[in-house]
Amino acid sequence: MRHIQNTIAIVLCLTTSAAFGADWFEALKAKDDDRALYAVLAAMPKGADLHNHNSGSIYPEWWLANALASEAQGYRYFTKVRINNCRPFDRRDDTYHLLFRNIDQLDYDGLDDCERGEFVALSAMNDEQRAGWLSSIKLDHNGEGRDEFFQKHWQRLDALLFNPYIREQNLALNLQSLAAEGAIYAEIMVGVMGAREADGAPISPQRMIDRFRDRLLQPDIVETGMTVRLQLTLLRFVDDAEDNLRNLYRLAAKNSDIIAAVNLVGREDNDKGHPRRFLSTLRELRQQYDVGLAIHAGEVDEPNDHVRDTLLLGASRIGHGLNLITDDEVMLLMRNGPYLVEINLISNLLLEYVVDYSQHPFPEYLRTDIPVALSTDDRGMWDSTLTDEFFVAVKEYNLSWREVKKLHVNSLTHAFVDEDVKQRLIDRHTQQMQRFEARIQRDGLENPESLPDTRTFICARYQLCD
Repeated sequence: MRHIQNTIAIVLCLTTSAAFGADWFEALKAKDDDRALYAVLAAMPKGADLHNHNSGSIYPEWWLANALASEAQGYRYFTKVRINNCRPFDRRDDTYHLLFRNIDQLDYDGLDDCERGEFVALSAMNDEQRAGWLSSIKLDHNGEGRDEFFQKHWQRLDALLFNPYIREQNLALNLQSLAAEGAIYAEIMVGVMGAREADGAPISPQRMIDRFRDRLLQPDIVETGMTVRLQLTLLRFVDDAEDNLRNLYRLAAKNSDIIAAVNLVGREDNDKGHPRRFLSTLRELRQQYDVGLAIHAGEVDEPNDHVRDTLLLGASRIGHGLNLITDDEVMLLMRNGPYLVEINLISNLLLEYVVDYSQHPFPEYLRTDIPVALSTDDRGMWDSTLTDEFFVAVKEYNLSWREVKKLHVNSLTHAFVDEDVKQRLIDRHTQQMQRFEARIQRDGLENPESLPDTRTFICARYQLCD
């Protein structure tokens, strides 16, 4: 983790209210001072993060701290630090050779002496092992991309993903972090299936939702002032996905006070999860339930009909939408329309769906009036922040201040909340932004108190670190 100097001073020549409308931000960009620009974007009020995976948004050090803290609830974990070649090679399963894969006490007790010798308790890791463990669940080396992310990160986390205490604590840290950046609303994608007690006893999906609800009422989350809704995630390519979708719709309808939507997730280039697979099931479910639907679509680097088919499924928000640019008719359909594309710039670069930002269609969508909003996706695994997404957008695409503000408003306008809640959020953000602009107009921006520590993505790519 790096620190940006807290002595950044931005001197702006502001003479009239009319000049303030645009000129101050253009003057700031013309200074070509990335630190000053980052300071402004860090301090500005933000709207919502609409595309946020709870398990992927947790920084590695938080994962480790939560895993160790859960020992008080009876959980104990071990991680693989060496390979003793205890098993014959199995071409169908390469998880045996995956270093830093985490297992719980029950699984550890079931191993023979040879395999036990490959693991060490998380609490007993030495400095070198701890550094390797932290590095293993983020993309921090050249050559790591979507295969490392989809096929190794989640497999390494393994048993940690099913700990209800960790799920709850991850949610709290996730929201506290977004609030510290100035966000006022978040929709967090959570898993509610597969949770288990320390003794292996299963926890029902409804009980997991109840635990999330109780956690959201705790003071450390309430004090953030954020409005929060959850999305239930469905892994789209598993064999029983249709039955899981039915269960999640039923749970979402029953718990509509905190569950805003269902979201189809998972690697989109696994064709078993193609959107039309779910058309008949969703038509069946709409006979009974009114549930929000957001779907990952177009997160691929070849043309297909997934975005078109996702709209046919009834989704009103598209996660990523990279290859929407290849479908002229749907591009026209979405202009000034009710559908929003959730843009994840850092994710798309690190997972190599674009080689560089000149290939990304985001500015085409934004400037042809297709509704878009910036979001963070799995920021813990990119080691980035919501502020970073805005910095990348401004730096790479020369966004105007009007466009920056439009992105915030879009994120709130397309939230899965009742209209009265939505209007309160928009009014709150508008007031915060007016105060922010008035402060800049009056004083400039000096020593911004909210300037956060920078993380490794923005540090490495833009040298925004000391």
